[in-house]
Amino acid sequence: MTTRDRVAVLIPCFNEEVAIATVVADFRRVLPDARIYVYDNNSTDGTRAVALAAGAEVRSERRQGKGHVVRRMFADIDADIYLLVDGDATYDAASAPRMLETLTGNHLDMVVGRRIQQHKAAYRTGHRTGNSLLTGFLATVFGQDFKDILSGYRAFSRRFVKSFPVLSDGFEIETELSVHALQLALPIAEIETPYFARPEGSVSKLSTWPDGLRILGTILKLYRTEKPLRFFGAIGLFLAIVAFGLAVPVAVTYFETGLVPRLPTAVLSTGMMILAMLSISSGLVLDTVTRGRREVKLLAYLAQPAN
Repeated sequence: MTTRDRVAVLIPCFNEEVAIATVVADFRRVLPDARIYVYDNNSTDGTRAVALAAGAEVRSERRQGKGHVVRRMFADIDADIYLLVDGDATYDAASAPRMLETLTGNHLDMVVGRRIQQHKAAYRTGHRTGNSLLTGFLATVFGQDFKDILSGYRAFSRRFVKSFPVLSDGFEIETELSVHALQLALPIAEIETPYFARPEGSVSKLSTWPDGLRILGTILKLYRTEKPLRFFGAIGLFLAIVAFGLAVPVAVTYFETGLVPRLPTAVLSTGMMILAMLSISSGLVLDTVTRGRREVKLLAYLAQPAN
């Protein structure tokens, strides 16, 4: 049997030997009563030993990828409040008490630390641009204006953590966390926090284009899954418009001459219209399924006692 922690600081790590001691010490200083967990994700440097020496409880996740680490953390750790932060010393530990106070004082389920760049080297132009584009896309799709959906600095209620089905493998986990909160209309907030450059000798594991494309792919998959009527309806409407455009000249010729000289065009138009109807029908069926899945998620959330 394990006792439940009041506050658990969760730090996923991969080759953060240079920064992890600072991260553990900083959060120990501002949250002296919290229990700090470092989950090592197959590091090849001294991350594990340094974290142990700094006073953290160190565990391992063998499947490579941040999503796998977060899944294991959420399953293993039992706490009232969770604080998730990267182990690269770029996030401001001093903001943690304010994030937790915002979470508990307003009875929220998630508080996101919106990053405010403190040094030019902290936030590469490509990452900042990609974050803005993805954040805008998510706001358009799901109807709520997040300012920083890719922030790795978040506070959660136990209710959120124990009812969240982690499906992502890598850095797209932050997008999945944000979308889950929007799906169920959970009470959330963003607060501004300083964002610093990595310590000298520390290297980012995020690749701008590959990870950006994966995150965009995750948003599209979630949109298809959570908004199937809009997704397949848009495809069906496009096919129907194209089919109608192809059919009009054929129909005009038929009414004028009684002949169908452009038979391949007529067949293509008919096929595209059939596909359009099938797409819209699929959207209607999947929309019903999605509503059922959302109800199950909400019931799992409500089954957890409020803090």
